[in-house]
Amino acid sequence: MSSSILEYSSHAPEPVPWPRLSTHHLLPSGTPDYLRLILTAKVYEILKETPLVHAPNLSAKLGNHVYLKREDLQEVFSFKIRGAYNFMASLSEEERWKGVVTCSAGNHAQGVALSGSRLGIPCTIVMPKGTQSIKVRNVSRLGAKVILHGIDFDEAKAECARLASVHGLIFVPPYDDPLVIAGQGTVGMEILKQVPDSEHLDAVFAAVGGGGLVAGICEYVKRIGSPNTKVIGGETFDGDAMSQSLAQGQRVTLTEVGPFSDGTAVRVVGEEPFRVCRQLLDGVVKVDNDEICAAIKDIFEETRSITEPAGALALASLKRHIIDNKLVGAGKKFVAVVSGANMNFDRLRFVAERAALGEGREALLSVDIPEKPGSFFALHTIIHPRAVTEFTYRYNSDQRAHVFLSFQLETKSRATEVAAVLAALENEGMKGYDISDDEMAKSHARYMIGGTSEAPNERLFRFEFPERPNALRKFLSSLRMGWNISLFHYRNHGADLGRVLAGIQTPVEDSAQFDEFLKELGYTYVEETHNEVYRRYLRK
Repeated sequence: MSSSILEYSSHAPEPVPWPRLSTHHLLPSGTPDYLRLILTAKVYEILKETPLVHAPNLSAKLGNHVYLKREDLQEVFSFKIRGAYNFMASLSEEERWKGVVTCSAGNHAQGVALSGSRLGIPCTIVMPKGTQSIKVRNVSRLGAKVILHGIDFDEAKAECARLASVHGLIFVPPYDDPLVIAGQGTVGMEILKQVPDSEHLDAVFAAVGGGGLVAGICEYVKRIGSPNTKVIGGETFDGDAMSQSLAQGQRVTLTEVGPFSDGTAVRVVGEEPFRVCRQLLDGVVKVDNDEICAAIKDIFEETRSITEPAGALALASLKRHIIDNKLVGAGKKFVAVVSGANMNFDRLRFVAERAALGEGREALLSVDIPEKPGSFFALHTIIHPRAVTEFTYRYNSDQRAHVFLSFQLETKSRATEVAAVLAALENEGMKGYDISDDEMAKSHARYMIGGTSEAPNERLFRFEFPERPNALRKFLSSLRMGWNISLFHYRNHGADLGRVLAGIQTPVEDSAQFDEFLKELGYTYVEETHNEVYRRYLRK
């Protein structure tokens, strides 16, 4: 098994009391009987089965039979409606009359709102103040009362708990409840009904956030499907709460979570999903943001639909699993759950820029060439006939020209082809560097002009600033007199967090105080002072 999949042993489940479940919904161990709960789920009162479609282009490219489970075609563009409705449909008349409350800035909120409108249940949704307006409008359109509270999810969650306590409202959990898990588990039931020759289904891939979806699929597929069918979760490298928890045998709370796949960005997985996954999940495959962007493009080319990052996470993990385990051309049968399509339009620019890099079809290089006639032609001759997708040039006074360029690769082996290009550059008296995996270069340096600087005591940092009022002002006002900003680049990628590159002049004797300032500031950051791209192109 690939090194990107964490293996672990099974453990006997501990009995868990579930007051909302009757005795016939529990196994002798006291744990929920998920097969019964899934088979009797009420989700089909509100929705129809979503299609399972064959992906011919991906299947041909990967040499395996790839199918996509289209949960992005739900009325709220996400699988979350299944668990929300199944939970809310189980409420008593008195509970329905009082109403429900939940905290969400995304798909769960819309699932609760639609369920409430169909069941006649008043819904209150607490969202952080920085929530994108399109999500607020969608939830309001479905009839829910939206309360914008707090600067982040934690503050909104605290307000949600207060409202539930004060007004006696039922909290609708996004994933940590048997009825929610059973609702999501109907996805697995449909897959086994729809996939051709399900006895030979090799694996189902599903994104992991809180764990409700993958736990529900596990419970059904492992009870009803072939013994050889695996269920594998997909996580990001910067949002791997489930894989870390499985490795340590207990739930792990992440200090930071990457924001790109916001639909799966949780710091700690649910208690009940973790219990199920610890017993039944076959592994977790982790991918990076570029691989997710490539998967979004793959789904678009197959279906002409655009998914959100979390919606394409399962497919990205499926592709990584095939590559890591050398399964290209193996003829196996795989299903990826396309879990959601609530994509912010402004984010498409970032996705388009990163997709080619993520699928290994493009390389990003920085090249130093002699500042003399014919150098550009010689450089292009080495790249030709590959299609150049970006070319940025900055004159340098030391008679060397600095070039950023990206180009499409001709072969499937990026490493081999790029190595050949770098060797050809060397033979022509040019020095090239492969920066395809350098996040600072991809997000900032390739867009910056202005040349190098000799700013003394400069340290360079990549920050993630929350996209909310006064975030930048908080940063500037917190800087001490004498700590000067010597470089600044900001670029919005349509997410809830802005990407900032900042150079700050800090005297050596202030190093300890400055490090304390960064800690108190509370913004995610990475120091790039020793990044080679910075030192070559932005620093004298």
